[in-house]
Amino acid sequence: MNSPSSLHRRERAAPAPFAGDRATGHAVAQAAQRPGPSGAGSVSFEHLGKVFHSPAGDVHALRDIGVEIPAGRIFGIIGRSGAGKSSLLRTINRLERPTTGRVLVDGNDIGALDERGLVSLRRRIGMIFQHFNLLSAKTVWDNVALPLKVAGVPRAEIAQRVEALLALVGLEAKHRAYPGRLSGGQKQRVGIARALVHRPEILLCDEATSALDPETTQSILALLRDINHRFGLTIVLITHEMRVIREICDNVLVLEGGRVAEHGPVWQVFGNPRHDATRALLQPLQAGLPDDLARLLQPTPPAHGAFEQLIELHYTGSGDAAPELARIATALGGQARLLHAGLDRIQGHTQGRLLLAAAGAGLSAETLASHRLSQHAKVLGYVPAHD
Repeated sequence: MNSPSSLHRRERAAPAPFAGDRATGHAVAQAAQRPGPSGAGSVSFEHLGKVFHSPAGDVHALRDIGVEIPAGRIFGIIGRSGAGKSSLLRTINRLERPTTGRVLVDGNDIGALDERGLVSLRRRIGMIFQHFNLLSAKTVWDNVALPLKVAGVPRAEIAQRVEALLALVGLEAKHRAYPGRLSGGQKQRVGIARALVHRPEILLCDEATSALDPETTQSILALLRDINHRFGLTIVLITHEMRVIREICDNVLVLEGGRVAEHGPVWQVFGNPRHDATRALLQPLQAGLPDDLARLLQPTPPAHGAFEQLIELHYTGSGDAAPELARIATALGGQARLLHAGLDRIQGHTQGRLLLAAAGAGLSAETLASHRLSQHAKVLGYVPAHD
């Protein structure tokens, strides 16, 4: 095995999870690469429904879900507790059978598979879990090797795959360690390596970062992104954290009460959320009006003394409008101050808002709209002029 640098340092520097020089990284990639057909790994839900029966009554976990997940994408599923996220994810590898509708993997209805076909499907779909699901009595190496041993893979090939995958996730030096001696991030790396042993086309992530601290979460997301880019795996993850969706996903599906609230490219859903559930989930990422300004804000101009209009410019990421400060200052008569800003750039689209103060009361929402300074503009009210 290669002798890696300190694992502690590696986990902090996770954007480069492949150890060693270019030749070593290439060898690892070759050993871990799946030989599956190009473009494999698409998932489609067609009018999917799931009902759980209980003495207390039926629970409709999923209702008429119709969504397509293109091959090779990182697809996020988010929703509040009880929205149906886990139920939907588990239909992809048929850990849950739909009550109505179909799940198609690469165009094939997985509900029609017999036992042998189901075993084959599950080898094409890896899965990682929130609480890692490692065997405490087995070493890191044995935990990763176990699915291959069960499948009857020759010993030499098992050794080659396990060593390559431990190098991929940065755990070469921990191959003899037991799970009890690992950090949470290291345990999840073992889980990722184990999920990749059958060279899957699809990787399912069930709240894979929820039990981790923010720094370790970033390292795991960087590793998943790198795996997606290198091998073209389709990654489907569920989470309750919009930050995770923003960090890694190409597309997002928002569930509410077992139904599709909305879905689309991450930048579009984040920039212009259309459903109350989406807006509620995004709220922790959006800064409100600063408290000091909220206390001073008045709905009408003060009767005495100088005052300023408080203006909000909102950018959704669509269209041509961008936060061009020189143009904004000109449109506001050159008497404008930037009070607060919260801008982000997602998938090449600038989103967020600017909060400005402009002298006097000469601007209306219609005037602001005519300047096309942003996708949405409004006058929030009036505050005393800055000294």
